[in-house]
Amino acid sequence: MNEPIPVSRAVDGGTAKLMPDLDRPHAWLLTVDGAPQSYVDLDDPVHLEFEYARRIAHVLDAAADPGAPLDVLHLGGGGLMLPRYLAATRPGSHQVVIEADRGLLELVAEHLPLRPGAGITVRPRDARTALETAPEGSADVIVADVFGGSRVPAHLTSVEYARAAARALRPGGWYVANLADGAPFAFLRSQLATYRTAFAHLALIAEPSVLRGRRFGNAVLVASQAEPPVAVLARRTAADAFPARVEYGAALERFMGGAAPVRDVDATPSPEPPDGAFSVG
Repeated sequence: MNEPIPVSRAVDGGTAKLMPDLDRPHAWLLTVDGAPQSYVDLDDPVHLEFEYARRIAHVLDAAADPGAPLDVLHLGGGGLMLPRYLAATRPGSHQVVIEADRGLLELVAEHLPLRPGAGITVRPRDARTALETAPEGSADVIVADVFGGSRVPAHLTSVEYARAAARALRPGGWYVANLADGAPFAFLRSQLATYRTAFAHLALIAEPSVLRGRRFGNAVLVASQAEPPVAVLARRTAADAFPARVEYGAALERFMGGAAPVRDVDATPSPEPPDGAFSVG
């Protein structure tokens, strides 16, 4: 049996690479300009290699009764790791994936094809435009994992964007976003203040070392008009290989401090990660 061969291709956002995991016969790591984007095991879509992806999966698992289908809008596609997970754990779900990089979509379709009948529709569009034109109250969950290289684009960080997300969700629906920052957390704190203008409840999931400012890393934001199941999420994230903490309520308010919301006119991308924070070569 021939070993899988790495694939490298120029896409709209840079140079994409698919690198096989030699320990898992049909698993691939997708990077763009060295920044990890997705890890996909075609044989086992429930396997999530990235810690932040597992944290988002915990939110998806808690969003409805086990196995119940959901209507989900994914902003940012990559290798479609979370849509594949949801299709496996909640059959019958209707999922729309928005990915602006057409070259990346072509690469993924060619080398990491979706299973027939997965219920996943992929559309090559800008995330903000797709969100603003989504029907009102059409999604149970919105998952945002949009990075230009290693940074969240500025137009996806504003009050106007947050309000568009709130409008597209059904009552009780959840917005879940992968963000990245490090001390002194100017970006992350401003994002919390921004989403507080559009949602009644916020929670933040991250490793304690990140929250204490010891290193740059991912933080998963959960926003909803209904109170999230904090205790359930806390138990599940604490049991992961790299345990995380769920900040909510007064603790999250203290973390937010006096941060101000960001509007379109002042929006900037998330900070550039330090050298080596995410890059895998």
